[in-house]
Amino acid sequence: MSLTYEASAPPEHALLGRAAFHLARAATRAPSLHNTQPWFFVDEGRDHGFEVHADGGRRLPLTDPAGRELVISCGAALFNVRVAVRNLGFRPVVTPLPVPAQPAFLAHVAWGAHAVATTRAKEMERALSRRHTHRGLFAPTPVSWSLMEELRDQARAEGALLHTVDNPEKLRMLAQWVRAAESVHRADPGHASEVSGWSGHARRDWWERVSPDACRLPPDGSLLAGRDYTGLVGQCEGRARRWTARTGTVVVLSTPHDTRLDWLRAGQALQRVLLYAASHDVTAAFHTQPLELPELRPELQARLTGDRFPQMILRLGHTTQVSASPRRPAAAVLHASRSGPVATVSAPAS
Repeated sequence: MSLTYEASAPPEHALLGRAAFHLARAATRAPSLHNTQPWFFVDEGRDHGFEVHADGGRRLPLTDPAGRELVISCGAALFNVRVAVRNLGFRPVVTPLPVPAQPAFLAHVAWGAHAVATTRAKEMERALSRRHTHRGLFAPTPVSWSLMEELRDQARAEGALLHTVDNPEKLRMLAQWVRAAESVHRADPGHASEVSGWSGHARRDWWERVSPDACRLPPDGSLLAGRDYTGLVGQCEGRARRWTARTGTVVVLSTPHDTRLDWLRAGQALQRVLLYAASHDVTAAFHTQPLELPELRPELQARLTGDRFPQMILRLGHTTQVSASPRRPAAAVLHASRSGPVATVSAPAS
């Protein structure tokens, strides 16, 4: 089990397996909270296995005190690793949380049996570069009912549920919760600095923030208030806007429990849904603000997801305006193991 690793440097990279950079590049295309990219990866050498670790130094303590969204982000990266392994002609064998004493060690991915990549696996891999987070209104063309059914199937395949919020009263309540939470965040300088990454304890380099190109549209234009990444928008208005077709389809992703394993599951389900959607020219906008306030998340659960725990809030729709957020290079997040492969019993991932 790799407990230590060397700092990224040319001598270390010479020790990495031939597929390691391919897997790391795929992993870094995952979405993450405010583009913090809170992960690093360890190659065990000679393609014995690949590890996904959470980088606790990139957690945003005010926005994400328990690290829930950090683990979800890493779960999305893990799903990308699975896609990359599958397209190299092998079945990924995943062991989640392989070392209980090391909670930051989220998953070990081994190379399973050889299997030719399926058409669906190839479509998922192509979608890695097409998937981008949208901020703003969508085109008026709605997401088809049949595609929404398929997206729900994708979430179920990872042990999660995708709830469509189409009841007008529930949409109104959700919009009020999102706006209330966003107003709280904007009024708090600490939260504002975590969102923008421009200043304060959460200051980040430009490639670790949301791109300014992605913030050209006003964040408060849709029914659900967006994040104020520029810090130039005033307080959200208290009243809820009316739903229009350009809001898109509003969904909530939930899991049966609220453990670290469920968060990891939620991230994989999220990315599976996003990649499937991207392969059908559908993009997503994130509105998780009320899930970040302890007083609002239980109320949202009681009204929308029942006995299941809400993990993500999304809008889905069609758009021609997409902007890619910058990413750290694979060499900055990939490390070489110095102590050999993990010895665990794994079950193959789907």
